[in-house]
Amino acid sequence: MDKLIHRSQHRVLYGDTDAAAVVYNANYLRYFELGRTEFMRDRVCTYREIEQLGIILPVTECHIRFKAPARYDDLLIIETFLTELKKVSCTFSYRILRGEETNKPRLLAKGFTTHASVNREGKLTPLPTEITQSLQQLLPFPSPLRGRVNLS
Repeated sequence: MDKLIHRSQHRVLYGDTDAAAVVYNANYLRYFELGRTEFMRDRVCTYREIEQLGIILPVTECHIRFKAPARYDDLLIIETFLTELKKVSCTFSYRILRGEETNKPRLLAKGFTTHASVNREGKLTPLPTEITQSLQQLLPFPSPLRGRVNLS
């Protein structure tokens, strides 16, 4: 299971925080994007390569559950994993942890994003076979088309 989880690190910038000195809530979606982009780069291909195939993967649904605040200069660990794969969409799940906790990193937020596979005209189009085959190997269970999996 651990090989299915990709871990990225990000140090919270001062500009990521709000007047209360905590990370502004919308920035967690940026952290999800950072994790997803690196997951794809390391395990499948870059988003640039997908776009060169004429495919765009816009977010069609997202959810974040906040558990504890992140603050300026915290080292975040962004865990990313694929939890759903369909013909014209995929879902990634995330866990954001404070990386500097001594024994066990503290869970700060968790959530998911769902992405449609569309062409440049915005019409749903199947994910390319080579990408689908690579993604199927990253699912936690062998069945390729199923509902969301909760790995938290």
